Amino acid sequence: MNHAPATIPVPRSLGTVGEAGEEPISVTDDLAYICTTMVNLYFVGPPGAGDRGWVLVDTGLAGSTERIVSAAANRFGPNSRPAAIILTHGHFDHVGAVRPLAELWDAPVYAHRMELPYLDGRSPYPPPDPTVGGGMMAALSFLYPRGPIDLGDRLHALPEDGSVPGLPGWRWVFTPGHSPGHVSLFRDEDRCLIAGDAFVTTQQESALAVMTQATGVHGPPAYFTPDWEASRTSVERLADLRPAIAATGHGLPLHGAEFQGALDELARNFSAIAVPPHGRYVGHPALTDADGIVSLPPDPTFPLRMAALGVAAGVSVAMLATWAARGRNRA
Repeated sequence: MNHAPATIPVPRSLGTVGEAGEEPISVTDDLAYICTTMVNLYFVGPPGAGDRGWVLVDTGLAGSTERIVSAAANRFGPNSRPAAIILTHGHFDHVGAVRPLAELWDAPVYAHRMELPYLDGRSPYPPPDPTVGGGMMAALSFLYPRGPIDLGDRLHALPEDGSVPGLPGWRWVFTPGHSPGHVSLFRDEDRCLIAGDAFVTTQQESALAVMTQATGVHGPPAYFTPDWEASRTSVERLADLRPAIAATGHGLPLHGAEFQGALDELARNFSAIAVPPHGRYVGHPALTDADGIVSLPPDPTFPLRMAALGVAAGVSVAMLATWAARGRNRA
């Protein structure tokens, strides 16, 4: 069974997907979010917190800068800048607006030290695998940017003690697998979890599920997950925290007993529910270190791409020969 969802009713109190110009949607009294096309980003801090009184977690897709600035002003007050920008990881859909926002707000950017090579220009991410997931979002993944970007001296490693800059009471949890330095954020007081893409609450591989925000508990987006064993361990780690509320990178925030049961089921049966039956990284993870990619398993789509290029080249040669023959005939 592949990507079998555990369906959960959408909690009415946690809202639906926001639109441009709207107030961010509240998850708790001091946590709110907006969705930029297909990915969520989170504002952490009480309404009206003012300048440097809040933190932004992830920055959505490129082109989202104005909307994020407007939403921040609506929630925290005009010209309110964050104390920090925290990145759960550096995939293109989570860092699209990070550079212009960091410059505009003069804000530091924090990520796990294993994520830094993809944010300081040293290494691209492992290539996506468009053969897994079975949906349009997966099939098109070979087109998605994989970096790196370079944030320069605004980029910092998260503190080794697990604290989160600007967020007392929160701690970061190392949840690699979807990316080498992926982190989630957890607050013990109310067991609130910002999970990034360690797991998600919609089937991100499916364009229809993304558009309708069909709700369930799923493993990380399969096409951009290069280490399934690490991902399984990360989901188990998060399930062990017993989160009461989960705010994920894709899909609606969830809470309640049904959510917790579905997360437990995902952790227990991760291989059956989340891991594809085959794929480039299934059983053969990408190897990375603190400087980026070390080695990659063979690309199973390479022969298909070469065959397609061969067919295209043959068609092109035939067309050129036909045009040349027509030219000689006209002459």
